[in-house]
Amino acid sequence: MRILGIGDVIGKPGRRALATVLPELRRDYSIDLIVANGENIAGGLGITITTLGELYDAGVDVVTSGNHVWHHREIIELLEGDRPIIRPLNYPPAAPGRGWYLCQGLLVVNLIGRTFMASYDCPFRCMDTLLADPPEGTRAVVIDFHAEATSEKVALGRYLDGRVAAVLGTHTHVGTIDLRLLRHGTGYVSDIGMTGPLDSVIGDDPNSVIQRFLTQIPGRLSVGKGPVEFNAVLVTVDIETGAATAVERLHRVVDQ
Repeated sequence: MRILGIGDVIGKPGRRALATVLPELRRDYSIDLIVANGENIAGGLGITITTLGELYDAGVDVVTSGNHVWHHREIIELLEGDRPIIRPLNYPPAAPGRGWYLCQGLLVVNLIGRTFMASYDCPFRCMDTLLADPPEGTRAVVIDFHAEATSEKVALGRYLDGRVAAVLGTHTHVGTIDLRLLRHGTGYVSDIGMTGPLDSVIGDDPNSVIQRFLTQIPGRLSVGKGPVEFNAVLVTVDIETGAATAVERLHRVVDQ
């Protein structure tokens, strides 16, 4: 089974890039399932019903999220339905939605980190609980770990090595060079990297971000313009063992 994990998709440029590259990638790499982090698809912050539909239309099978998932309240209705969109598993149990989605035998799990972020439940213990009694039909597990600290991401990857097929980091929007197969068969990367404007500061217009740093005055940030970089990780999974057998980074630049 071949799974494509896509990093944070930024606004309209990111959505258009997916529509451009995914049909060709699915064909050329025989991809079975596409997972994308969508928490920044609506103007760079949050998810709306319309923008979520664009991701599905582009070919995304499961949409994960993170700390910005609640920015547009209209999405809560879909989180509580059967659509393939999930929020981090380690939000409090009373939060709307669910933290996993089972598709074609693959359990896609969304987790959020705690270091430099907020007081969420422990992602390590949440995964222990889920893996002790996984949903019926689970044959392999892939995790989108939406976290700030690389130490926390690496630690979770090591902790789950051999128990899940992949731990793929998102949230920082900057791809890391540590893509690898861990010793016991878990594919790992600290951050996939974003799908968003190349001429930007993690997806936002650079001038407005620089002014914020120079003045320390809060202000609305806008999504950058121009060519878009597409970042993803392709994970090949032995569905009989639930272990990853190969990982590959895919990078494209899409002119807009």
